[in-house]
Amino acid sequence: MKRLLCILALFVVCKNYSQTTIILLRHAEKDTAVQGSTAMTANPPLSQAGKERAKRLVSILEKYPIDEIYSTDYTRTKETITPFANKINKSVQLYDPKTLNAFAEQLRNANKTIVVIGHSNTTPALVNLLLKENKFKPLDDNEYGTYWIVKIKDEKAEAEQRKY
Repeated sequence: MKRLLCILALFVVCKNYSQTTIILLRHAEKDTAVQGSTAMTANPPLSQAGKERAKRLVSILEKYPIDEIYSTDYTRTKETITPFANKINKSVQLYDPKTLNAFAEQLRNANKTIVVIGHSNTTPALVNLLLKENKFKPLDDNEYGTYWIVKIKDEKAEAEQRKY
């Protein structure tokens, strides 16, 4: 009986400490000098400033015990997160920004610490879906370095917006 009570108590303690933490950010500066980079279908790489920002991102994210990393399938998003993924030896999983509702539900129930890298419009939209409220607007096209930390516990989500 004692053993059963100990197991039950451990389960309750673990459940009370279970939390999903999602760090969401936009890709770093893209190279707009690349031919076709202003078109909506363009897939430019990072600029030199973007590469430097991606390196700085490592020191921001290494403070967290990251379980998973997600990126859209664009050169600029993958190049932004690659230095960090390499540092912690994690693979980058791809997600489709056209299915944000389903992706948000997947993230809400993860019970892990996750990094998600997206775009000026999809990242704030995903934060809003996780919060289940329309709180954040799309970022300006020239705004980089904004990120959010969303914590979800017992179906309640809160977001903190930060800069790096």
